[in-house]
Amino acid sequence: MLFNSIDFLIFFPVVVLIYFIIPKKIKYIWLLVASYYFYMGWNAKYAILLFFSTFVTYLSGVAMASVAARGEESGADERLVIRRKKIIVAISFILNLGILFIFKYLDFACDLLALVFGSAGIALNIPRFDILLPVGISFYTFQALSYTMDVYRGEIYAEKNFLRYALYVSFFPQLVAGPIERSKNLLKQLAVPTRFDYARARDGLYQMLWGYFLKIVLADRVAVVVDAIYDGYEIYPGWYLIVGTVLFAFQVYCDFAGYSTIAIGAAKILGIDLMENFNAPYTSMSISELWRRWHISLTTWFRDYVYIPLGGSRKGRLRKDINIMIVFLVSGLWHGAGMHYVAWGGINGLYQVIGERLKPLRTKTASVLRVKTETLSFKLYKVLATFLLTLFSDIFFRANDMKAAGAIIASVFTAHNPWILFDGSLYTLGLGPSEFRFMLLCIAVLIFADIMKRMGVCIRTIIGEQGYVFRLLVLVFGVVFILTFGIWGPGYDANNFIYFQF
Repeated sequence: MLFNSIDFLIFFPVVVLIYFIIPKKIKYIWLLVASYYFYMGWNAKYAILLFFSTFVTYLSGVAMASVAARGEESGADERLVIRRKKIIVAISFILNLGILFIFKYLDFACDLLALVFGSAGIALNIPRFDILLPVGISFYTFQALSYTMDVYRGEIYAEKNFLRYALYVSFFPQLVAGPIERSKNLLKQLAVPTRFDYARARDGLYQMLWGYFLKIVLADRVAVVVDAIYDGYEIYPGWYLIVGTVLFAFQVYCDFAGYSTIAIGAAKILGIDLMENFNAPYTSMSISELWRRWHISLTTWFRDYVYIPLGGSRKGRLRKDINIMIVFLVSGLWHGAGMHYVAWGGINGLYQVIGERLKPLRTKTASVLRVKTETLSFKLYKVLATFLLTLFSDIFFRANDMKAAGAIIASVFTAHNPWILFDGSLYTLGLGPSEFRFMLLCIAVLIFADIMKRMGVCIRTIIGEQGYVFRLLVLVFGVVFILTFGIWGPGYDANNFIYFQF
């Protein structure tokens, strides 16, 4: 069930109404039923995988708690207890990542194997399995595994109530595309449901409206142009591809941030706080800062469960650089089973490593040249430089494969048709002149909102502090605006969110 579908607009109010009517002790059961119904709207049989991941990680938590309790009662050696807990964690990871591998990476691994043997002159006839990727499998698998690790580390209790734990893994607002929540935050909230709070619900509704603006007004409109250019990159060379890449940066941001914002708003209406997933990333002044602001739940997941266990920055600069590269290469692979995703991750990792290595040189150069690094102009320069580096890596993210990415890069760096920016050629890509200008206006609204956020100004809070009539007018205007200018309606096939494919 898509957030941007009529089904959800019926489903969600019904869930909220019943949730706040029924007794407190069964609220989590109702949310669990609603969450599985929500997920099964795509493909009911894949709910089995969701249940499997839930069951395995639930048992791992219970088993670790049991091992710790028995060890304490018998006075067993602490090292033995830790060793047994590590075995339980390993089994949980192997089973969960094994399922993820089969459904997401099996064909990719077979293709790589055939390529390696083919380079040695050995032809392998490996059939393609073409297994349909279950929606959200990467997200709920990582969320479930984080619980296993948190229990192992003693950062969260082992949940004894299986149904409540199942809700933690399957909570419908963030089930299929995040934020990837931590048990320390979400599981504890699910254990203590709250009463309906008008102010929270109002704020959540504002967030949902902003998310819908990002998705169906902006991202889906931008997608029309981006898809036309990238799907026909051979006939739309040079500046077409530059425009398409810039617009794709906004498309993927609005699409994913739109989903996260709707999810956070929906959860807030239910009295549950989810972690922020995007924080004005395109205002970043370095690649490292951008990754602290972009897909925050995944970035912190890799930091907590991969980077730090590998040693983080504790084992010298070279080891830190290697750890950063491992994290970003794995992050690229998490996003998709293709070498262009791995390349995208590797490029962003190199940005970080090179950026840190060159930092002393940049600082010294700025000092020698007496560059005023705190001026607005210099900060704008850093924002622009960061954005341009992001655009280059985005080519690999959007291209269908490495071959297409190489051809697109070659075309971009040999661009010789700047006149298409002024002669109306861009209006032949699916959006007429008025639609194209409206798209640019919406992008300007997004940039303004992010600048305000960067400055610590929360527009929702300002609206919430106004009188009832003003707040009502804003709400009505938002709904009418989205219904009027959103890409939806009869004959329109609601676009999936981009991150559903991951």
